[in-house]
Amino acid sequence: MAVSLTPRDGVESPGASLGRNELEKLEIELLLEGIYRHYGFDFRSYAYSSLRRRLWKRIEAERLESVSALQNAVLHDPEVMERLLRDLSVNVTAMFRDPTFYVAFRNQVVPLLRTYPFIRIWHAGCSTGEEVFSMAILLTEEGLYDRCRIYATDINDILLRQAKQRIFPLERMQEYTDNYIKAGGKRSFSEYYTAMYEGALFSAALLKNAVFSQHNLVTDGSFAEFNVILCRNVLIYFDKSLQGKVHGLFYDSLSTFGVLCLGSKESLKFSRYEHCYEELNTREKIYRKVV
Repeated sequence: MAVSLTPRDGVESPGASLGRNELEKLEIELLLEGIYRHYGFDFRSYAYSSLRRRLWKRIEAERLESVSALQNAVLHDPEVMERLLRDLSVNVTAMFRDPTFYVAFRNQVVPLLRTYPFIRIWHAGCSTGEEVFSMAILLTEEGLYDRCRIYATDINDILLRQAKQRIFPLERMQEYTDNYIKAGGKRSFSEYYTAMYEGALFSAALLKNAVFSQHNLVTDGSFAEFNVILCRNVLIYFDKSLQGKVHGLFYDSLSTFGVLCLGSKESLKFSRYEHCYEELNTREKIYRKVV
């Protein structure tokens, strides 16, 4: 005969040994595993504290009470998954964000690119495309854009569709203009867009050599060889193991002497690929593959 033991019997169940935080962590692990197995999106190696904050943002927005309740909603309602995906995607961006980076790119990377007959650029984790447009403007002003192809990718197809619309909020144009000037812009920033009631529509010419495509840095592999890879302020959301995996993806995707551009808080230090690159600009985290 089977015997059932409960706390009332004076014997603690195995789950009783878990504290509140540990139980929530278990719930999050089960949620992420469910998302991966049901939808194919793999967030299991994202940095925990940032991930937990974003999950609770969605839990509160859906008026739910727990991670497990979110799991139930996500697995049975693709629209909830779509809204959660928007939250989990890294979409903090701006045109000419960190202007000193673009100054360094003009001064140190552009001269290298002038030696190439054709230039392949991968902008990984491009979000809504602001930094893709920034790079297209910079390359246009340097006379290089006609021989460039920019592959802009993100895990979130909704953000990619938004990028292709070429419309950005009018209220951010002053900020973007200031960034553009600090980044060494050579024209009037307003030449690149037309102001409308609903936003600023940027020139279609800026996307003539750009391809937007869905790509998951966690689960998808390399898809071409590139002269430049930009992935700025994305790796900070990954744990060390996943960062190492993505660094391997970038290394395999870069041509010899190709340039890797990371975010200001990101680095190759202590990764297995640290010694495969030389630093072109330590402060702006611009590296060149040498082996």
